[in-house]
Amino acid sequence: MEPLLMLTALLLVHAVAFLVCTAAARRRHSQCYLLDYVCHKPSDDRKVSTEVAGKVIERNKRLGIPDYRFLLRVIVRSGIGEESYSPRNVLEHREDSPTHQDALEEMDAFFDEAIAALFLRTGIAPRDVDVLVVNVSMFSPAPSLASRIVHRFGMREDAATYNLSGMGCSAALVSLDLARNALRTRPMSLALVVSTESIAPNWYAGTDRSMMMSNCLFRCGGSAVLLTNDPSSLQGRAKMALRHLVRANTAADDVAHGCALQREDDNGRVGMSLSKALPKAVVRVMALNLRRLTPRVLPVSEILRFAASHMSKKLLSRVHVKAHGRHKINFKTGVEHFCLHPGGTAVVEAVKESFGLDEDDVEPSRMTLHRWGNTSSSSLWYVLSYMEAKGRLKRGDRVLMLTFGSGFKSNSCLWEVTRDMTDKGAWADCIDQYPPESITNPYMEKYTWVNEVEDVEV
Repeated sequence: MEPLLMLTALLLVHAVAFLVCTAAARRRHSQCYLLDYVCHKPSDDRKVSTEVAGKVIERNKRLGIPDYRFLLRVIVRSGIGEESYSPRNVLEHREDSPTHQDALEEMDAFFDEAIAALFLRTGIAPRDVDVLVVNVSMFSPAPSLASRIVHRFGMREDAATYNLSGMGCSAALVSLDLARNALRTRPMSLALVVSTESIAPNWYAGTDRSMMMSNCLFRCGGSAVLLTNDPSSLQGRAKMALRHLVRANTAADDVAHGCALQREDDNGRVGMSLSKALPKAVVRVMALNLRRLTPRVLPVSEILRFAASHMSKKLLSRVHVKAHGRHKINFKTGVEHFCLHPGGTAVVEAVKESFGLDEDDVEPSRMTLHRWGNTSSSSLWYVLSYMEAKGRLKRGDRVLMLTFGSGFKSNSCLWEVTRDMTDKGAWADCIDQYPPESITNPYMEKYTWVNEVEDVEV
């Protein structure tokens, strides 16, 4: 009987050891690591200067003098500089009559530059990619853009491909979440996440002011990102590890759902409508998102401090004693860097106020908006690239990415830097010029009378 007991005990030990090893392996393979990324830098002949932007506005003969003034006021307040990029059909005076080919050529220019550069930088071959996720909100051709990339780069027949549309500016983290989940079912795998927006066929040529604003804010850009769940084979190469990802959606609310909406105007012209409720929608959905993210990111001491401050304020108000000041969570106790979506100056300012951040914290977002404009879902990666180009990202640092998009959605994630990041990327030729001592707006200098126009929030 004794040998049988010993055998049973030995089998139990082996079973427990197997389960522990299996669980550890699953945890390792469920991790998501950023191998590398590339932000698209369009050719210089696609830059939108003050002169070009003014001429594009003047070409729209449907606009009256008040409309011209309104648009120029939006541009002045936009925070965008002289070197953002436009699709070719706009520069060729064809913004009112785009073709399907215009949209495809805009995508191909991005694919051929950014995705090819990412493969070259990493030494990864297209056939090594196991998962492909593509997000373009406003353009969904058939075959899909994901299929177009597979065909263009000769990827494997068994690569899992996903094509997302209509997800707005927050789609980059939706795609990241989808890629992470797909990798969980595929040990030792690579995922390519491609984020961009189609500007060429979506220029609004009407006179509805809520829809005219998008022409002033959105610019061409895109990002290609390589992820892996195989830390052993890529040890020392990964730049960051994904620690947490949280998503929130307030689409059930009428105001939130309608604050960024593609629709027809009274004359049947389609465009993206941006309402004045957008900054408030950002703050509300961000609060819902952070309610779930905060316990995962901040130390217990900071959560307890905030709870104690909040309770003391409530108690003081009950006994009619005035409580001074606002009690805010100090996110800097758990995060070193804030990678905020540069949707516009009003959005950046609203997030800065809600987080209690200073100018240095939002500098990457402001400078990204100035240099590139709002490139929709890819904007976050330009902000991260700015931080990297400035040498801010050191091993062990934590980076909070926070983005917003139509729906209305807020998605956030926390990265941990796994090695010092020093690549200058798309900022290589201009990073030394940022931040400038002062940002003078050339539109303001040329069109001084725009100050007479009613106040505009961008």
